[in-house]
Amino acid sequence: MKNVHFSAVIVFVCSMTWATSLLAQETLKWKSGAAKISITPDQYIWMSGYGGRDKPADSKLTDLWAKAQVIQDEKGSRAAVITLDLVGIDRGLSVQICGELKNKFGLDRARVSICTSHTHTGPAVGRNLGAMIVWRLNEKQLKEIDEYGDALVRKVTEVVGQAINNLEPVALKWGNGNATFAVNRRTNQEANVPQVRTGGELKGPSDHDVPVLAAYDANGKLKSVLFGYACHSTVLGTYQWSGDYPGFAMIELEEIHPGCVALFWAGCGADQNPLPRRTVEHARHYGRRLADAVESVLLTTKMRDISGSLAVNFREIDLAFGPLPTREQLVVESQSRDNFLASRARILLKQIDSGKPLSQTYPYPISAWTIGDEIQFISLGGEVVVDFAIRLKAELRGPKTWVAGYAHDVMAYIPSRRVLTEGGYEGGGAMVYYGQPTAWAPEVEESIIKEVHAQLK
Repeated sequence: MKNVHFSAVIVFVCSMTWATSLLAQETLKWKSGAAKISITPDQYIWMSGYGGRDKPADSKLTDLWAKAQVIQDEKGSRAAVITLDLVGIDRGLSVQICGELKNKFGLDRARVSICTSHTHTGPAVGRNLGAMIVWRLNEKQLKEIDEYGDALVRKVTEVVGQAINNLEPVALKWGNGNATFAVNRRTNQEANVPQVRTGGELKGPSDHDVPVLAAYDANGKLKSVLFGYACHSTVLGTYQWSGDYPGFAMIELEEIHPGCVALFWAGCGADQNPLPRRTVEHARHYGRRLADAVESVLLTTKMRDISGSLAVNFREIDLAFGPLPTREQLVVESQSRDNFLASRARILLKQIDSGKPLSQTYPYPISAWTIGDEIQFISLGGEVVVDFAIRLKAELRGPKTWVAGYAHDVMAYIPSRRVLTEGGYEGGGAMVYYGQPTAWAPEVEESIIKEVHAQLK
């Protein structure tokens, strides 16, 4: 009887092992690989994000990272999400990075989404926010920024190569969490937010969703987690390198799950701030709350498996500006006591005098991916206001539609028609700091939404 019982146990164990193996074969229909590399500057160069800074960085609170996740479906279709702890990158750097990825790994432009966290405690990069910064800098400081940009291209290329080398069979799962610290900064005064929040009287639209994409290996180990949130990374304004609250969220998740790579993409949070703010304690607190939202999805919800294939699209559309300034207007502005306005005018005059007239449009980048039968992952250039995410979710797949801003090329704020009409900083005032010649034309929202729908068809 003992031998019979032992044999039965062996048969049961073997059958369970076979069933588990069969289950793994059925569910591990994707491949995924992730990697990360430090992009903390080797020296204390000029920072970006705030125009009031008057010196370079002087210390480090956290490291800054470039991370990559490469996903591949059963047919071999492959795409890479790159996340950067930076305020943004300009079109020149974006084109350069994508060119390297095409040459080295065969990833054409539609298969690359470059997402920045928009931390305001990172380095100046390329000529992103150029009119805000360049007027303060000498030749040595400008050279340091250019050298950092060159190193960034090399490191991003390297980290994508590492992610490709790390490709392995995985189960891809998705879910949605919630975090409520983002506040519409156009309709709520910062000083009043604690009181107004307590009374349940915060005003204006926000997007508190926390989309989560998790990759698990055959042993059920979490290999990577990609997540987003629609809120400015503006808790901190110090002279210390840091990833702000998204950086702390990623650190926490990687500590909870050793060996996992946590990647963050910023949503349509151009008019959203983490409030109250200003202290490291606030940044750590919001980072924990965001990490908790992700962890809640991983541990306490039934995440959905993603099946099907990967479809990718990318296009630059001609996004229209409003009426352009004349050369005479720019000459007057170049003499302004407003250093930012004068800086923008000098940049534009230099362009005109080189024989390149101001363009009536900007080559605006949009990508729309379908990940399996479930997720629509849309990546929009620039600092996109929350109205875009709310509208696209309503018109498309709701919680299955994920909208990243600050992607590909951060060239300006991108207002909805409502915000453009209302005006203010997001509606047009910030164009000065980005060196753009004027505000956008009224049709920008419809142009972007139309292109997203076209790509997803």
